[in-house]
Amino acid sequence: MLEEAKFDPIDLIQMRLLLQLPPHKRVRLMLDARELAVGLIRGRLRQRYPDLSSSELGLKVLEETSRDERTFPRP
Repeated sequence: MLEEAKFDPIDLIQMRLLLQLPPHKRVRLMLDARELAVGLIRGRLRQRYPDLSSSELGLKVLEETSRDERTFPRP
């Protein structure tokens, strides 16, 4: 059974600031955030598996970011 996701409350000030941006800048922010997240995952996996090649590490990153069973943050 899937557990209900629990998220932090919405930051209304941040939301208002984002709404003032043109769409292409909002998309750029989203892509930058994704790049940061993938980089953090890659760094963590590199520490866990220091002997993997770059392509093997890339496969591990894909495996981790495309899991069917998602885990949800806990309070």
